[in-house]
Amino acid sequence: MADDIYDLVIIGGGPAGYVGAIRAGQLGKKVAVIEMERAGGTCLNWGCIPTKALLKSAELYRTIQKAENYGLSVTGASFDFAKVVERSRGVAAQMAKGVEFLFKKNKVDYFVGKGSVTIPGMVEITAGEHQGKFLRTKNVLLCTGQKPKALPGLPVDGVRVMTSREALAAKTAPQTLAIIGAGAIGVEFAYFFNAFGTKVTLIEMLPQVLPVEDEDVAKVLERSFSKQGITVHTGTKSENIRVGEKSVKLDLVKDGAKTELEVETVLVAIGITSNLEGLTSAKVKLELDRGFVKVDANYQTSTPGIYAAGDIQGPPWLAHVASFRAIQAVEGMFGHSQPKQVGNFPGCTYCQPQVASTGVTEKQAKEKKLDYKVGKFPFTAVGKAVASGDTEGFVKVIADAKTGEIYGVHIIGNEATELIAEYGLAMNLEATIDEIHHTIHAHPTLSEALGEAALATSGQAIHI
Repeated sequence: MADDIYDLVIIGGGPAGYVGAIRAGQLGKKVAVIEMERAGGTCLNWGCIPTKALLKSAELYRTIQKAENYGLSVTGASFDFAKVVERSRGVAAQMAKGVEFLFKKNKVDYFVGKGSVTIPGMVEITAGEHQGKFLRTKNVLLCTGQKPKALPGLPVDGVRVMTSREALAAKTAPQTLAIIGAGAIGVEFAYFFNAFGTKVTLIEMLPQVLPVEDEDVAKVLERSFSKQGITVHTGTKSENIRVGEKSVKLDLVKDGAKTELEVETVLVAIGITSNLEGLTSAKVKLELDRGFVKVDANYQTSTPGIYAAGDIQGPPWLAHVASFRAIQAVEGMFGHSQPKQVGNFPGCTYCQPQVASTGVTEKQAKEKKLDYKVGKFPFTAVGKAVASGDTEGFVKVIADAKTGEIYGVHIIGNEATELIAEYGLAMNLEATIDEIHHTIHAHPTLSEALGEAALATSGQAIHI
């Protein structure tokens, strides 16, 4: 009977669950993963990966429309929206197969279904083809993540009212679309639908788009979106939403003034909420904090032997953070290493221009009363950016005024999400701005802006 006992059963096969399972398999442990839909979870199947496929199609279509700027002549360019979506679904399916292959490679048992912890050490599969099966285990890792948050009283039907999930499966683009919420999900879909001809209105209750990003970045993105034809309303509430047979009407309220907006479809992107329903039986009580599963320094919940990692723990809700947390939890529970907590991490938004950041914003630096200096370098002064025809945006570095310690970095522009990695490594190694600008950056590359921004903190940037 000992062979029937797992060292670890993971509920949820997303970026936390599947990565944690593979790491446990590498450590020689007997592991099982229970995933409701398909390996890769929401991120791979209904989030990060398919949206990036959609955004690539939008970016390419936009580039074709600007072909004359590159001395090229393109006539009759058009698109098939259904095929654009079909491609993104194919990309997700391909990646999911890759995860399934990795499960086999690392001898991870994979069950499609819904898992529930009946008692510590026992997991029941409560839905799917393996319904009724019980798995005995020494440890449980909860990685069920999040799902889109709905607006009260506004049921999602996939036609008049959508979340990101329904948008990813849409066969046609609406003529008019209101997106409620201008976080990363909201702005990415705003860029995507606008690129394919939808008249998009982006509505954010807080004072800026991408509320977690630096104010300077948000201003540039809002200005860029406006130039692209996206209508942006910040500091604006959406109220009195009325869903009709052929349209949706809603009131936009700002500074006490109310205006009515009528659109074909509303996309709700106001945030996410934890997937906790049915996760444990009444015999297993997990301590929660603001709706998230509370864990200790070892990622263990209030019930011994039950751990949690990823979005279910709370913010930041990012796939790469979820994977980091899961690896730490697994290595800790099996005594491989002392678990680490999330420190600096990159936040990325994949619209055009792209946005990427790590560390504190300038506003946060002021609130913390840090003695800081700022270096800012525009892509208009970077030869590679000019040659590529993508000069929008800048690199902004926030550093200690005396020591040069890097507090935060904010990038908006082409390939920002790739460029941020250098500063992430630098901050992890406790490098200073001197070490950044003493590092030779190849010419011509966009990365030159990283070194120049470091120099700009002391007014020594060469090309401005």
